[in-house]
Amino acid sequence: MKVGLYFGSFNPIHNGHLMLANYLAMFGGLDQVWFVVSPQNPFKKKNSLLPDYQRFELINRAIEGISFFRASDIEFNMPKPSYTIDTLTYLHEKYPDKEFSLIMGSDNLERLDNWKNYEMILKNYHIIVFPREGSDGGSLKTHPSVTIVDTPLIEVSGTFIRQCIADGKDVRFFMPESVWKYIDEMNFYRR
Repeated sequence: MKVGLYFGSFNPIHNGHLMLANYLAMFGGLDQVWFVVSPQNPFKKKNSLLPDYQRFELINRAIEGISFFRASDIEFNMPKPSYTIDTLTYLHEKYPDKEFSLIMGSDNLERLDNWKNYEMILKNYHIIVFPREGSDGGSLKTHPSVTIVDTPLIEVSGTFIRQCIADGKDVRFFMPESVWKYIDEMNFYRR
């Protein structure tokens, strides 16, 4: 089984994430896409994050009933900060029957050489790269382990959504209704 691992803070998950994952499942040769919730990205500040399990709950609400999507909290019990190579190694040992690929934006590919043991990632895993505004993927885009996919360019971001909610703007149509309802009920991201 081919599984795409879509790592992120998903703070919050939104329709852009879901559209991209759906595209890769339907047109990218993947059997499943797992949304791997990162408790702490080493390149991001933690203070802007909702608690881990709240973001995990938002994903579960967003993907309910979709058989080829799965939420993963695998990194919650791993050492912090989370390093992708450690998670990949653990998943490979736990699920030896699955073929894992990384899903990332071209902006992350440009910075991949800053990641812990990035050479091992390139050597042992396939990387599926989607376009991001202002990024071409850098020097690694031609690496044999990298496949650039021509997904639609999606410009909505969690940062935009959080700012809009803080400013009192209605952004319910940027995410599944179940996600919006939970964010609204819990007063997430409000000032």
